[in-house]
Amino acid sequence: MFDYSRARFEELAQSVLDRAAKLGATAASTDVSEGSGLSINVRKGKVETIEQTRDKGLSVSVYIGDRKGHASTSDFGDEAINQTVKAAYEIARFTGEDSFAGLPDPDTLARAPKDLALFHPWAIEAEEAIDLACRMEAAAFAVSPAIVNTEGAGVSASHGHFISANSLGFIGGYPYSRHSISIAPIARRGRAMQRDDWYSMARHSADLADPKAVGRYAAQRALSRLGAKKLSTRRVPVLLEAPLACGMLGSFVGAASGGSLYRKASFLVDALGTQVFSPHLDINEDPHQPGGFGSSAFDDEGVATHARSVVTGGVLEGWFLSTYSARKLGMKTTGNAGGAHRLSLTSRHTDPRDDLKAMLKKLGTGLFVTELLGHGVSILTGDYSRGASGYWVEGGRIRYPVEEITIAGNLKDIFSDIVAVGADEVQRGAYRTGSMLIGQMAVAG
Repeated sequence: MFDYSRARFEELAQSVLDRAAKLGATAASTDVSEGSGLSINVRKGKVETIEQTRDKGLSVSVYIGDRKGHASTSDFGDEAINQTVKAAYEIARFTGEDSFAGLPDPDTLARAPKDLALFHPWAIEAEEAIDLACRMEAAAFAVSPAIVNTEGAGVSASHGHFISANSLGFIGGYPYSRHSISIAPIARRGRAMQRDDWYSMARHSADLADPKAVGRYAAQRALSRLGAKKLSTRRVPVLLEAPLACGMLGSFVGAASGGSLYRKASFLVDALGTQVFSPHLDINEDPHQPGGFGSSAFDDEGVATHARSVVTGGVLEGWFLSTYSARKLGMKTTGNAGGAHRLSLTSRHTDPRDDLKAMLKKLGTGLFVTELLGHGVSILTGDYSRGASGYWVEGGRIRYPVEEITIAGNLKDIFSDIVAVGADEVQRGAYRTGSMLIGQMAVAG
């Protein structure tokens, strides 16, 4: 699946570091990567797109004291690499000094990084992928005559590998894979039309959901949205479907990240050691889960990652820091250059039987949100306002679908008012959690 071996990548990385040193750099780091993939999309049984991708890249950061320069290329030829290293060096010569810049401290670097089994190739051919997508779409159409179209059924197989190295002696890298199937059916009743979607993503193709089940479920979601109503303005309990709860976890990471903190652009500035979430909530980072999305033995700088508790009993115990942001804050890197690693939010009160049906009962009367629109989230103030659609629930039972509404609040209040977290966990990127019940939010029609 790859044109270059790991050994060749290591040779290229070492040559980049050697060239930087020869020019006079006091330190340097480099990344060499390659990726390949297949992506197809069908609509009404006909192929719309077939994409086969293959790309590669090499980047280098050069330091001259406290000055930094960066350059990259997709050409692995000797002359192109020479020019790239020279370009980074020249940029460093004329860049302003920054006393916080530089490579990580040697004692933070990963040594002999462990293999986390992140690479599971899927040798699927285009014809097989097309057939899989057609079967998924056919299953959606078979649910009801009201499923009149789709925005497409897709199958994607992606593979890559990389090597990172720096002049402190760190070198590490690994191959990885990411595969997915997805569909977005369209339902119609009279003049009313609704769409919804679902997908399954896994490192190993064998772990993907049954494509027919994905097609049926996506179709059922679209059908259930027909006849949607609006709501008048009110304050009610809100239940976020698990994938949306993962997004709420992402908002927390944005506010707790070093870049936002040292710029004083986060509502969580000075919140370390304080009660931020409900006391029954914990947030843990587990970077070393074999085969997991978000798993990694080291971050984008080569700093070793570690399992840790970020929030315990609702109390914020740690930030997400790179080497640079940690130095700006007078702290030590947490190994989060590039973001969080396999973060999970759980409640100490969650019962294994707390599936979605049980969570709707806990909601009682209120709003069950299954889709969010827009980007109305301020990390600076915590203000939160998003377009939404979902279902109005009474007595723990869905009564009718709703649309064209807005939910609003402030993340400080939302985090401290999370009443329950379901056992219906999903993984979305590096985040994992179940459906999230929030005590009260403003809903505007």
